[in-house]
Amino acid sequence: MELDQIFLITNEFGQKNFNHKKPVQFIIIDNTKQIKELVQDIKDAIEDKICGTEVALNLISGTGKEHMAIIAAIIQSGLGFRLVVLTKDGVIEI
Repeated sequence: MELDQIFLITNEFGQKNFNHKKPVQFIIIDNTKQIKELVQDIKDAIEDKICGTEVALNLISGTGKEHMAIIAAIIQSGLGFRLVVLTKDGVIEI
């Protein structure tokens, strides 16, 4: 599976410690905020950046609060999603 864009929603720690060969656009969130604020922050960050009607979503890392905010932001933005995971053979849909 080839991805057109990669957005990494993380905190500052994740941004400093993430290594990847492909270009990544970071969306930095403050996970001390209330969940409704996180949802809005994510929606604002992805607005006008995603082409198409769905995204590939990997929630392998992070907290339940972050995951709920990401899913809510995607749904409220009118996007669908497919769950994906990175394996030794590349990114696959699960």
